[in-house]
Amino acid sequence: MTLPKLSVATGRVVAGAFFILAGVNKLTSYGATVTQMESASLSGLLLPLVIALELGGGLILLVGKGNRAFIASCCALAVFTLATNAYFHRFWELEGPMRVLELSLFFKNLVIAAALVTFAGLKAQKATDQNPAA
Repeated sequence: MTLPKLSVATGRVVAGAFFILAGVNKLTSYGATVTQMESASLSGLLLPLVIALELGGGLILLVGKGNRAFIASCCALAVFTLATNAYFHRFWELEGPMRVLELSLFFKNLVIAAALVTFAGLKAQKATDQNPAA
């Protein structure tokens, strides 16, 4: 395996595991997660969808098969990650150490979203290279 392929595969596995673990964590702390969501003015009724996205999207990312499902999962997880920033990492409303922490988490999520979009772009490019008529 070449270094570029190894680096992309490693990134996919780590990112997939990140979302799978996040989904499992939400399942095992369901009530606390609903409370957290409601404190951010989100309905707890969204939680099953969030869990399904994190578990399903994370698994698809981890496995890396299927062009359309992979690209759609990467894009959905990227949008979800950016939305998480808007609701849970509002550093601009804080001061002191909490502002620094939330700013760090905000930018961590930007990096994750950028990686997901990159994975989607690489998969789309690979599909185009293998089938130029498409």
